[in-house]
Amino acid sequence: MAAKNSGTIPVKNIYFQRILDEIDVGIHAIDQNGKTIIYNRKMSEIEGMHIGDVLNKNLLDVFSFNQNEDSTLLDVLQKGHAIKNVKQTYFNIRGKEITTINNTFPIIEEGKIIGAIEIARDITKLEKLIRENMNKKGNTRYTFDSIIGKSKQIQEVIEASKRVTRTSSSVLIVGETGTGKELFAQSIHNGSNRSGKPFISQNCAALPDSLIEGLLFGTKKGAFTGAIERPGLFEQAEGGTLLLDELNSLNPTLQAKLLRVLQEKTVRRIGDTKDREIDVRIIATINEDPFEAIAQGRIRKDLYYRLSVVSLFIPPLRERKEDIPELVQYFIDKYNQLFGMNVKGIDDEVLNIFHHYDWPGNIRELEHIIEGAMNLIDQEDLISYIHLPIHFRNKTQLKKEADIFSQSNHLISQKGKNIKPLDQYLKEVETYYLTKVMKHYQFNITKAAEALGMSRQNLQYRLKKYNINKK
Repeated sequence: MAAKNSGTIPVKNIYFQRILDEIDVGIHAIDQNGKTIIYNRKMSEIEGMHIGDVLNKNLLDVFSFNQNEDSTLLDVLQKGHAIKNVKQTYFNIRGKEITTINNTFPIIEEGKIIGAIEIARDITKLEKLIRENMNKKGNTRYTFDSIIGKSKQIQEVIEASKRVTRTSSSVLIVGETGTGKELFAQSIHNGSNRSGKPFISQNCAALPDSLIEGLLFGTKKGAFTGAIERPGLFEQAEGGTLLLDELNSLNPTLQAKLLRVLQEKTVRRIGDTKDREIDVRIIATINEDPFEAIAQGRIRKDLYYRLSVVSLFIPPLRERKEDIPELVQYFIDKYNQLFGMNVKGIDDEVLNIFHHYDWPGNIRELEHIIEGAMNLIDQEDLISYIHLPIHFRNKTQLKKEADIFSQSNHLISQKGKNIKPLDQYLKEVETYYLTKVMKHYQFNITKAAEALGMSRQNLQYRLKKYNINKK
C-alpha cells in the first residue's frame, strides 16, 4: 500500500513532476486555448526560460516564430494530426534563437481536441555549427558575440539588431565611419535563417556609376561592347543578404532602379527584357544623418522610407567612452597574437588621453592607434605615451594646448571683451574657410576634400559638425 503524502500535493503528482524533470527531453503541453499547462525543466533549459515565465501563459506571449514558420504545437492543436521529427526554429521573449526536433501530438478526449503536447530535442548548437560551415561561402566572420562593449548605448543597438534577425525586412544602419556598421550587418545575417545563404557586401562609393550598375543588376551578352552574360549581385545573393555600403554615394538614377527592385522583388539585367524574381534581404548603410542626406539630395526620400523599415543608429565612440578599456584590451590581445608579443595593457596617462579624445575615426581609429603603438613598443609590457603614433600625439598635444589657451582667453575676455576663447576663434576660422572652399567647388565633396588634403569622410564629418550646407 502506497504511503500517504503529508503535504498538499498528491503523491502521484510528485512522481509525475519528478519524472518530467529528470527525463532528458523537453516536454511542453498547452490547453485548447494555447496556454501552457506542462513545462519541464529540460524544456526550460533548451529555451532559456524560467518555468514560471512560461507556465500558465499563452504560447504566443512568450515565443515568436518566423514569418513562414508556424508553431508545431499550435499547428497540431488546430489540425488534430500528429507531427513527427520536424525541425523548428523560433525565438524566446528575449530574442534567443532556439532550434529543436519535435514530435507533437494532439490530446483528445471524447473526440474533442483539448490540447497538444510536444517532445523536443535541442539541436541549437548543431544548427549553428552547420551555419558557420556554410557561412564560409558568404565570407562572413562576425556575430553578435564579436561586438565589444557593455555600455547602455551599444547594448540597446545589439538588442534591437537581434530582434531584426527574426524577419526579412530591409534594414538601414546609420553611423559615422569606423563605428562598425558592417559588423552589425554580418551579425544580423548570421543570426537569421538566411545565414546558410550568401552574404555579399558592396561599397557603393568604391566604383564609378558605369560599373556599379552592371555589378548590381547584371548584364546581358551584347548589351554593350564587351558585355557578357553575367548575373548581378542581387542574383548572386539569392536567398541571402546583400549589404549596400555607403548607399548615399549612389547616384539618384541608380537609386530609382534600386527602389524598383525592392518594390517588385525582381531584377532586370542591363540590356535584357526579362525580369528575374529574387529573394534577397537588403541591408544598407550610410555614414551621415539620413534626413540631411535627403535634404541635400544624396538619398531619395522614397528609397529611404522603403529601406528604413528598421533603422539602427550606431553610436560614435565619443558617446560610449566607457567601452574604451574593453576595446583597447581586445585590440591588444589581437595584435599580441599577430605579432607574437605579450603586452598587458596601457598605462593611466594613455587611458586618460583616450578618454579625453573625441575619436573622429571611431573604433577603427582606436584600433589603428593600438596597432601603431605595438609596432613602436620594445620590451615594455604597457603602452605608454611615447609609444603612441606621432601624429596622434601631435593631435592630442594640440588639443591640450588649445584647452589651456581657451581657459586663458576666457579669463582675458573678462577684461577685454573683444578677445575670444581660442577654440571659438578657431571654430569660426575653420567654418569660414570650409564654407569658402565648398562654394568654390560648388559643394563637390570629392574635389574639395582633395584640395584640402583630407578624406571625404573627414570633410563630411567637419561639414556636419559646423552645419555647413548648400543653401
